[in-house]
Amino acid sequence: MKKSCFLLSAILLFSFCDLQAQDEDIFGISRKAKNPKSESSVGNLSRNILEMFAVEISGGVAYHQFGTSFFSESPSLYPLTQFQNFEEPLDISEENPLVMRGNDWTAPLFNAGLRINVFNIITIGGGYGQEWGNLSPMRGGDFEFEFEGASYQVSKLYGTVGLVLWDANKRAKFLQWQYRKYAGANIYMQSELKQRVRQLYPWRVILEGEFGQLTLKKAFDPSLNANGNYTPRLAVANEPYYGIGLRLERDFSEYTKLFIKGGAEFRKFTFASSDYSELQNIDQQVYAMQVGFSVRFPGTKRCKVQGCGVVMKHMHNGIEYRGSSIFNLQNRKIGQWY
Repeated sequence: MKKSCFLLSAILLFSFCDLQAQDEDIFGISRKAKNPKSESSVGNLSRNILEMFAVEISGGVAYHQFGTSFFSESPSLYPLTQFQNFEEPLDISEENPLVMRGNDWTAPLFNAGLRINVFNIITIGGGYGQEWGNLSPMRGGDFEFEFEGASYQVSKLYGTVGLVLWDANKRAKFLQWQYRKYAGANIYMQSELKQRVRQLYPWRVILEGEFGQLTLKKAFDPSLNANGNYTPRLAVANEPYYGIGLRLERDFSEYTKLFIKGGAEFRKFTFASSDYSELQNIDQQVYAMQVGFSVRFPGTKRCKVQGCGVVMKHMHNGIEYRGSSIFNLQNRKIGQWY
């Protein structure tokens, strides 16, 4: 009897030590904070860097306003007409220009770029965009500035910097502040707090600034120059444009997300007289709404071990693998399996 008890105790002790040695790597599932993603240190570093980048595409529409403070010593060099039945002289001066305004729609918009998430605090990105817009005549007083042709096309190279205003981490801190009035001995409320903090929270709000340079690819009102080439009278100003926007993101997995972005951009153009001796400055404000999709590059390789059915992130020979597609949650909880 004593020998049986001693043998049973030894088996239990050995099993306990063996479980401890696995460092929670039970059934191939690991909860370590940092897991190597490659057999070599160089490969692990490159995979960690790769996982910081996300590629995204978006499209949308915009409403834009444009205007100018028109003054010229030779107004006849511009497409300026009076749209009333009676004729009145154009009474303008450098101190009292003719303020003209117009508005129209810009559609479609298309953007594609890369983005880096830095410690869930800021985001840094950049990309390339295309835009097709319409231009209605600008009006001021009894006069109309009518563009020949009614469309333009621009491309842009842009950079973005974003500040994360709200996400799962900030929500957890807010909940902890909200439950501060309950004592630590209040087991019920502390348990409720832990459950709410551990819930999957897929939403993120980012305040984003944008800056870049525009290139006019197709302009209206071309004029034939001495070389027989078409020279557009509309041109992009040399200074860069800038904008500000609010971005709402919804995570579908650790690697994929859908986002909606609304914002405003502020740009400057120039319009030349028919003999290119003068320029008029045109200001444009673009109010856009875009919907896009973002995919983060997976740094963790997909598990290809025969017979391994683990769908969560897990370990094989000390290397981390994922068992699901990037479009699915990797570490799912109860109720998230289907």
